[in-house]
Formats: sequence, C-alpha cells, structure tokens
Amino acid sequence: MAASSGKSVLFVCLGNICRSPIAEAVFRKMATDAGVVDKWVIDSGATTDWNTGSSPDARGLACLRTHGIETKHRTRQVTKEDFMSFDYILCMDESNLSDLKKKANSVKNSKAKIELLGSYDPEKQLIIKDPYYGHEEDFENVYEQCVRCCKVFLENNS
Repeated sequence: MAASSGKSVLFVCLGNICRSPIAEAVFRKMATDAGVVDKWVIDSGATTDWNTGSSPDARGLACLRTHGIETKHRTRQVTKEDFMSFDYILCMDESNLSDLKKKANSVKNSKAKIELLGSYDPEKQLIIKDPYYGHEEDFENVYEQCVRCCKVFLENNS
C-alpha cells in the first residue's frame, strides 16, 4: 500500500518476472543512492496472475547481480487498490498500457498516472521488449533501458 506522504511508483509488465522486477530493483537502487528511497513507495506487478508468488526470472536476477543489485521481490498481480494508492504506474509496452487503462476505468478513485516507462528514455526507445523468450543479452538490454528511463523519471520527480 502506497504511503500518503511522499511519492509512489508501481512498475508493471505482463508476468512481473522479467521487466518490471528489473525496473523496480533499478529504481530502488537509484533512489537509495540518491538518498531519497525513504520518500518513495516502490513496487512492481503483473497484468496477469500467471506467476503470482514466484521469484523473478533467474536470468533477470543474474543480470541485476552483475550490476550489484539484489531483489527479494515476489510476483503479484496489479490490484484495484494500486490505482487508488500509487501516483505512477509505469509499464513496459502497449499491451500493458491498454490492459492497465481498462482496469483503471473500472476503479472509481483511480489517481495513478499510467505511462510507458519508455516515455522517459532519452534514447526514445518507447517499448521495453519482453526478454522472456530471448537470451542473456536481451535481459541486459532491458536493464540498460530501465537505467536510462528510471534516471530521468527520478530526476523529474525529485
């Protein structure tokens, strides 16, 4: 549940095992390094319930570890409450965006600003592609995109 004081962000992808846990971990580390992590509620979730309770993909965890980042995240599905409690819901692709906007329309007090995380990319790569069926380098690409986007997002919200 997001805090009433401070800011909150929820990163979302299809299954919450690849892209969104990477984005969450990257943003948490950036906020920690910037000394503002206590001003944020940071989480991630899925548009589906396929992997609820699972650990993120081992390839994603290995990628984060290479960059000195650990996460203990367990996958979860986005809830109606998330739309009322989070300031920002940042997702990875057009399909996530469409699913989230549909869900938000069914929530009376939705306050969340729903955007593509890629809209913050200085290199203008709007979509963060799902690396699930790819290779290690695809996870590295997701990581690099998340770093660029989260940096700009944090700067814009400091």
